[in-house]
Amino acid sequence: MVIRISEYPYLPYDPTDKSSYDTVVKRWQIILTGIIDTIYRIDHDISVSLPSLTAGSTEETQGQAKFAEGKAIIEKISQLKYDMARDRPLECIPADGEVYADEDNEVLNQLAEQKHDTWFTAPWLFAECYLYRLLRSFVTQTVHWRSLDPFYAQKEESFRGSCKAIYQLATTIHELDAEKQSIRDDRGKLAVLFKEMIQMCLWGNATDLSLLTHMSHDDVTHLQTVGKEAQAARLEFILKDDQDRVISYLESLKDKDARVDFVLDNAGFELFTDFVFADFLVTYTPYVKKVVFHPKLIPWFVSDVTPSDFKSTIPSLFSESFFNPSNASGGPQQHEYLQKMVTRWQSYLDSGVFTLAVPVDTELGQSHPKGDFWTGPWPYWDLQEKAPELRVWEDLKGSSLVVFKGDLKLTGDIKWPVTTPFETAVGSFGGVFPILSLRTNKADVVVDVPQEVADKLDAAGEKWRVNGKYALVSFLPRRA
Repeated sequence: MVIRISEYPYLPYDPTDKSSYDTVVKRWQIILTGIIDTIYRIDHDISVSLPSLTAGSTEETQGQAKFAEGKAIIEKISQLKYDMARDRPLECIPADGEVYADEDNEVLNQLAEQKHDTWFTAPWLFAECYLYRLLRSFVTQTVHWRSLDPFYAQKEESFRGSCKAIYQLATTIHELDAEKQSIRDDRGKLAVLFKEMIQMCLWGNATDLSLLTHMSHDDVTHLQTVGKEAQAARLEFILKDDQDRVISYLESLKDKDARVDFVLDNAGFELFTDFVFADFLVTYTPYVKKVVFHPKLIPWFVSDVTPSDFKSTIPSLFSESFFNPSNASGGPQQHEYLQKMVTRWQSYLDSGVFTLAVPVDTELGQSHPKGDFWTGPWPYWDLQEKAPELRVWEDLKGSSLVVFKGDLKLTGDIKWPVTTPFETAVGSFGGVFPILSLRTNKADVVVDVPQEVADKLDAAGEKWRVNGKYALVSFLPRRA
């Protein structure tokens, strides 16, 4: 990959830009502090347990070794925080046996030649992707911490906090059951319900833990509000709306055994909404027969779905203790609705109607040709060129629709004018297979919005590009 800043059609965002500055001096610092706290708590528990272990035993030896490794990781992250705040150069990723260390370092060398290799001068999106790969290298070089997902507890806590919205959605799906056949046979009803489902899935993307470090619990709960009234109120906040286009396209797939692929974003509530949307497409429409979910293979942007997150979601939803049934506003019956819906999902997973693109038991950092690319250093338009040995490109060409959830790698971190057509921004990645992008605005990069709309929002002082309040629904069909 050759990144030549001077050759970009428009300059990339770097951390001196608006919210990108806050990213380096605040958001990333908060994320790193959270990781330190997580490892410190684990190390503390180890130190407390050591006196109770038999001196010289394997358990004591391993405990002492893990404690020392944890302390060393904390020291590395603390140094990283220090270097980041002082705009020091990004360090090379060590050869740790996992993918893309060489590729990331190649990009770093190119950026160094152009004097864009420090935390305040590197292109923002590359720097953040690099950050998570560097953090991964800190644990891969240990014996006892290789399986650590430092964001697991945050993801679980956020998921538990979503119970009210989850019960509401389970009730909505239950109410559809009685009308299932009439819905499948009624094009008008399907179109109305499809809009409700796509908006539910869209606003689920608002709860990205890596970008909501400044938000309160109430803010996140508001973003998760579901139901017809809430969605109708939010319709005016969809600045690019291709819902009718994608509905027309889906109608053309009737009786064609279509497959839909989801390139997953956030675990927890958003993954739940992805399941609900997939369930709707397979169960209640005549358009889709199979759904494939694509995860990230290392901890990524705090809350992105890993195979482990995907695997634990269904058992969590089945659990009597994960969500407290008393939180169901409709009483125990809502809990029964949830169980019924999740039972159907499990049957779809068992039969292959729903499937993960990689084996569900894939360990963190384990390479797979259908999963590696999503955490590489490239924007998606480089998929065919940069990863020809991977099976992702050819596999996606067989999909009837690829749904991307809030993924900036579709357009890169380039300062596109807001009026830039979505098709232009996604470059060669567009048109090879049909794309539906569902994105709430949580970063400066925004395309395909009328200039007068952007000007009005700017004049009102709205932080509309970054506050998660506005959204884009973009559809791009396969090229003829």
